[in-house]
Amino acid sequence: MSNAARSFRLVCPPSATPLVEALLRAQGYVFAPEPFSPFCRRLLAEPRPLGSSLAAFFGYIYIQDRSSMLPPLALNPAPGAAVLDMCASPGSKTGFLAQLTGPTGFVLGNEPTPARLGTLRANLHQMNLLHAATCAYSGDALPLRPQSWRAILLDPPCSGWGTAAKHPQVLRLWRGDKIDNLTALQRRLLRQAARLLAQGGRLVYSTCTTNTAENEAQVHFAEEELGLVRVPLPPFPGFVWEEQPGGEGTLRVDGERSGAQGFYVALLEKPGTVTGPLRDVAAPDAAVASSGEFSAPPDAGPRGGRAPRRHGNRAAGQPLGQELPRTALDGPAGTGARLPPGAAVVFGDHVRFVPEQAPALLPPELVWQGGLLGRRQGSGLDPAPRLRALLPERPEPRASLVLDTPEEVTALLSGQSRQTGLGGRWAALWWRDLPLGLVALKQGRAVAGFR
Repeated sequence: MSNAARSFRLVCPPSATPLVEALLRAQGYVFAPEPFSPFCRRLLAEPRPLGSSLAAFFGYIYIQDRSSMLPPLALNPAPGAAVLDMCASPGSKTGFLAQLTGPTGFVLGNEPTPARLGTLRANLHQMNLLHAATCAYSGDALPLRPQSWRAILLDPPCSGWGTAAKHPQVLRLWRGDKIDNLTALQRRLLRQAARLLAQGGRLVYSTCTTNTAENEAQVHFAEEELGLVRVPLPPFPGFVWEEQPGGEGTLRVDGERSGAQGFYVALLEKPGTVTGPLRDVAAPDAAVASSGEFSAPPDAGPRGGRAPRRHGNRAAGQPLGQELPRTALDGPAGTGARLPPGAAVVFGDHVRFVPEQAPALLPPELVWQGGLLGRRQGSGLDPAPRLRALLPERPEPRASLVLDTPEEVTALLSGQSRQTGLGGRWAALWWRDLPLGLVALKQGRAVAGFR
């Protein structure tokens, strides 16, 4: 067993935290709470890489540098808020924002690079964060409505000097003219963020670099050129901070003394009062914790009890999407009534989730993607194996395979089938009272198909 100065985030409702921690301990992991958020843990020892744990495989934890956890906590969106993450991959901050907003909120993660976009979508799917959607645009040209977001996170491309302890080559790669190109890009992104930010809205600007030109100088630019106002951030417990001229009210992590990456976080606000039906954003509190793209028209929000509607899919060139009634998602392993607020919509062969707030916020011409629910099967749903959002709070004996040890789960994942005595095509897979996903049934034998 090796000591490790690594951190991770629990990705589960508070009621499931004891079970997720019990699963980690059952596999030999040792960890302790981080002082700055109830979601975060510091890994103390691991018998094998944490990424190979069952908790990681099923998306119940996300491995993340502790400094990287600070920007979502600094923005601190209220439950039900809508948040834009302008540079989202691989999804660590997008996922944390989705946890903070809760299932009644909405998070849009933007990532222009195809490979990184795939990683972002895979991570969100693995974590079952259905109220987070994705799009792929150059961040400085995001085709969103001006002043339409009250909460924006901008963690732009940077020199990464704060990661030099692990990646010393960044100090050689990012010098001279290359830094100038980065700072110019950061200013374009800041300008676009200021354009999209509603009056009274808040923007977190963060980097994993120690370069003043990419940190304090950019905040000064946002104040002097864009009219944003600095909001002082209280220091988060558990870190050691550096002081830099011009950095008053912002946070600069001393990476070496904090056991983390060097990092910079600033909170900015757009002067004025909020107009329009935008959700509230809470004040910062240091103690608080795929395939197939589509566009949707402005009236595509769910309407309980009304006839199914058609949703636009013009940008992808696929047939129009039809909303499935929630009862069409019901099956032996779960019920559509447990989905977050929003709609299940058919796009081509896939059924995807349209969060309730998305249609009002996203222009009809925007190409974006909702979370995968599965494939259309007749008039119902052939669910994705990782979809556990439909599952009940406790195992249903007639439709559940409940395993008691991590070794039993690992054996199933390694390709060993298991006789269940259950009927039907699917069964819910549980480790004790913790839902893991769905397994296929072939003549009563469970076969895992997770990817």
